Parts: sequence; C-alpha cells; structure tokens
Amino acid sequence: MISINIQKNESVERALKRLKGILDSEGITEEIRRLRSFEKPAQRKLRKERSAMKRHRIRWYFKANTNKETKNEDTPSF
Repeated sequence: MISINIQKNESVERALKRLKGILDSEGITEEIRRLRSFEKPAQRKLRKERSAMKRHRIRWYFKANTNKETKNEDTPSF
C-alpha cells in the first residue's frame, strides 16, 4: 500500500500531486485504467505488442547512442 506523509506547512493539493506522481511512476494508474473495463484477448495482445515495440525502440535508441560515444573515444582515428 502506498502512502505519503504530509509535511508541515504543505498544502493538500501539493501532497495529492506527490501521491499522483508516485502512482504514475509505479504504473498503478495505468493498471487501474486497464482494469476498469473488460479487455478482449485480441486487444490484450495488441497492447502487449505495442508496449514491446516501444521498449525495444527505447533500448535500440540508447544502445545506438552509447555505441557512437564509446566508439569515438576507444578507437584512434588515422
């Protein structure tokens, strides 16, 4: 169970904003939206494929950028 402690002289709105940030970072709000209604098996498969594509795209992007930086530093140019 996620909980936050309201700090001294902190407004309720600010505490709610912190709670929302924690819930978003842990993926709880996304899961609640997903469980709100029934998801057909075909829709579930499509959602998982999209998230996998997004994950692979992000991994490829960071891998490509790190290889460029290390390649230029490691190999001397002649």
